[in-house]
Amino acid sequence: MKRLLSIAFKSPVHRWLVVLIVLAMCLLTIANQTEILTIGIITQKSMPPTEHGLLNRVTDWINARISIDDHLTHLALLIFFVALFKAVVLFTHRFSTRLLAIRVSADLRQRYFEHIQSLPMTFYQHYNMGSISSRVVGDAALIAEALNACLVNYLQTPFTVLTTLTFCFLTSWQLSLLIFLGFPCIIFPIVFIANRVRRISRQIQRNQETFTSVLLDFLGGIQTVKVFAMEDFSLEKYKERNDKMAALEVKSARYDLSSRPVVHTIAMLFLATALLYGLYVIHLGVSEVLVYCGMLYLFYEPVKKFAEENSHIQRGITAAERMFEVLDMKSDMADAPGSHSFASLQHSIEFKNVSFRYLDEWVLKDLSFTIKKGESVALVGPTGAGKSTIAQLLPRLYDIQGGEILFDGKPIHSYTQKSIREAISFVPQRPFLFIDTVAANISYGKGFSQEQIVKAATRAHADEFIQKLPQGYQTEIDEGGKNLSGGQQQRLAIARALVKNAPILILDEATSALDAISEHYIKSAVKDLHGSVTQVIIAHRLSTIEYVDKIIYLENGQKVAEGPRDELLRICPGFKRMYDMMMLQKS
Repeated sequence: MKRLLSIAFKSPVHRWLVVLIVLAMCLLTIANQTEILTIGIITQKSMPPTEHGLLNRVTDWINARISIDDHLTHLALLIFFVALFKAVVLFTHRFSTRLLAIRVSADLRQRYFEHIQSLPMTFYQHYNMGSISSRVVGDAALIAEALNACLVNYLQTPFTVLTTLTFCFLTSWQLSLLIFLGFPCIIFPIVFIANRVRRISRQIQRNQETFTSVLLDFLGGIQTVKVFAMEDFSLEKYKERNDKMAALEVKSARYDLSSRPVVHTIAMLFLATALLYGLYVIHLGVSEVLVYCGMLYLFYEPVKKFAEENSHIQRGITAAERMFEVLDMKSDMADAPGSHSFASLQHSIEFKNVSFRYLDEWVLKDLSFTIKKGESVALVGPTGAGKSTIAQLLPRLYDIQGGEILFDGKPIHSYTQKSIREAISFVPQRPFLFIDTVAANISYGKGFSQEQIVKAATRAHADEFIQKLPQGYQTEIDEGGKNLSGGQQQRLAIARALVKNAPILILDEATSALDAISEHYIKSAVKDLHGSVTQVIIAHRLSTIEYVDKIIYLENGQKVAEGPRDELLRICPGFKRMYDMMMLQKS
């Protein structure tokens, strides 16, 4: 609950909206009570008034200011202004409530997205995409809904109950004693149902994460599903999760929807009792009994809604727990105090006895090597040797568990992460393209001119296919680059790296999806950077690393050999096998 309230009062805009909502809630309660009193005044005009009744005192007070007994138009105007007053406060209440929900949801989504961008890559290994996406969208909406429910249950309901109860006592203290008999009968089912709803809400949200993950897996692997004709298998897997979700939702609906009928039945029982007791036992006037029953309805209505709103609160609390589970995470890769910016490589990059593991599996073991400024170095070895891991450690996407990574003799963590990454151009194995124009994907948020973009695309051998697109560089790229081939996507990723003109270039299997001609052009473009840019190239195709200064051959996370190609052919059997296989394939 504290989490929900802290969210509501975090922003000054939120605080003003909460004040407006509370004021509108109070005025709406007063409007409802005034409406019932007005109906009582209308009915009283056709009957003899009671001597000391509440309606008589209210009527006398109004008559002292505007005569409604002698002027029917005054009574009509009174009714009109009461209706107008209720309409205005009702709209204000509903609009401000909706506005608070929209603003809280938007702020939470923004805050969540900003935070997860600051978390290390290990976070994305522990949480699947379904879990992350459901929290940022679904949980934010549930929290906003719960905030409104909190305001209703813990501010509007007490105000309504206290003020209405006062009116009831002023009308008839004997009848009001019935309320105290009915109140405990209503509270028990509310508490019972709230506990059940909260437990089921946790189960639903946990299952929703898995359900979303299954759906995303299916959509991401649709090509594999179709190629292997495994639609039935995927459907069965999806159906299993869907049925489980439906069963939990039915269970939740059972409790949600049972609260109001149960409370309504109890309330109506006491309402009918009050009506009969007032008319036939203590002989109240019809208009006063009518007003009393109206007030009693206003008294019980928020109590009946309390159970429903409490269900929303319980879901919101569960959602807040899940969302703050991530928001409370502190990155273990924050910039160290006193860290400074890395401008450009002056001397060398050094791996000094570096060890690294993913979870419990050691990927690099006591690895040491040096890359000098302007040098081109290739990392070669079988799958799983740790080549791509090295490429991810250089921009400090992960922190190592042993040894040191030194940039110009200083530990990598002595520099800010942003400055290190600004100095590196990176081409991953699987290029990422977002939904925007070709030009925007190449510039990637940087203020490069059209001339710079075209020049980089030309060097990456991408300009020729871009010019053939419907709108050229302004052509919109579909989700995941679906309107481009794999080779075209990779060439755009290379153009993105080249336009950055960073002092360090990392190519992680950058030509794996290219044909032989495109690979030749890319190899020439990268070769032209030799000496002016420090290059780290990971490749299975040895033809792409013919010009490099040295090759580091890795196996099982350890360096086996290091040197020029001809030297490795003499001293490294593993490299020679790879080279001989390549020559055999060429022939």
